[in-house]
Amino acid sequence: MDSEQLLGKFITVEGPDGAGKTTLINGLTAKLEASLKVPLVLTREPGGDPIAEQIRRIILDPANTALDPRAEALLYAASRRQHLIHTVLPALTAGHLVLCDRFVDSSIAYQGYGREIGEAGILAINEFATDGRQPDLTLYLDITAEEGIRRIQANRSEADQNRLDVETIDFHQRVHQGYQVLREQYPDRIQVIDATQSPEAMQDEALRIVQSHFPQFFA
Repeated sequence: MDSEQLLGKFITVEGPDGAGKTTLINGLTAKLEASLKVPLVLTREPGGDPIAEQIRRIILDPANTALDPRAEALLYAASRRQHLIHTVLPALTAGHLVLCDRFVDSSIAYQGYGREIGEAGILAINEFATDGRQPDLTLYLDITAEEGIRRIQANRSEADQNRLDVETIDFHQRVHQGYQVLREQYPDRIQVIDATQSPEAMQDEALRIVQSHFPQFFA
C-alpha cells in the first residue's frame, strides 16, 4: 500500500527492557485522547492481532529456551506482517493515529544485535514482512542496560518475567548498542527521551514531540 494512500500517522515506542515503555504509553494515551481530533489506535508487537498474539505467546514463553535465534526472528517478522495487514494499515488508511509498542527497530536491536544475527539479515526478512514500511515517528526511551535490569528485578516478580527479561547483561548491553546505532541512522525519525526522568516528565516530553510532528491532528 502506497504511503500517499495513508491518511493517518504511525508512531512507535521503543527502548530496552525496563525503560518504562508501558508507563509512558499509558500516560501518553490519556494525554493524546484528551487533545486529538482523530481516533487513536493503541497496539503492540509482537501481537496486536489475534493470530499475532498467539505467536507472541510462543516467542515470550520462558519455557521455550531452545528457540533458535533465527526462528525467533522469523516468528517476530510473521507476527509483524499479520499485525501490519490487519491492524496498522487499516487504521492508517482510515486516518487514525496509531501508537504501537515496538516495531522493526526492536528486531534489529534484540535479534540483530542482542542475538548477534546481524542487522542485514533482520532487515531482509522485515523488508519482506512490511514491504519496507517504517514508522512516521519513533519515541525512543534511553536507559542503560544495567539500570534496565535493576528496574526489572525490582518491579517484576519472577513469574512476570518473560524469556527476554532473564537474558544476560551482555545480551542487554548489545541491545542497547543496537539502539544507539539506529539513533545515528535515523536521527529525524527517532526522537530520544531520557528514561531516567520522572514518568510525568517523560509523558509531557513525548506529547510535545508528537504535537510538534503532527500538529494537524490536534485541536
